[in-house]
Amino acid sequence: MNRRIRTLAFALVLVPGCAPIPPDPEFGGAVAAARQQMRLNPNPQPLADTSRAVDGPAASESVQRYRDTFKAPPPTFVIFGPTDSSAR
Repeated sequence: MNRRIRTLAFALVLVPGCAPIPPDPEFGGAVAAARQQMRLNPNPQPLADTSRAVDGPAASESVQRYRDTFKAPPPTFVIFGPTDSSAR
């Protein structure tokens, strides 16, 4: 009987530790504020109509130059590497 009372008393002491604690209403507010501050443009404006910004021939030429970059890659050069020994 004495053991049952001790067990019951011990259980009653531990039960409140398992009860959920209601979170603070402002919990996570600092994280939300930091995320808002890191946002690049929090109030973006609609983009202007850019379809009329470039005339036809200029747009066609820029597209053709863009496509030509895939035919042959641009030349590369060595920054660090073997040097010309005759240049001493």
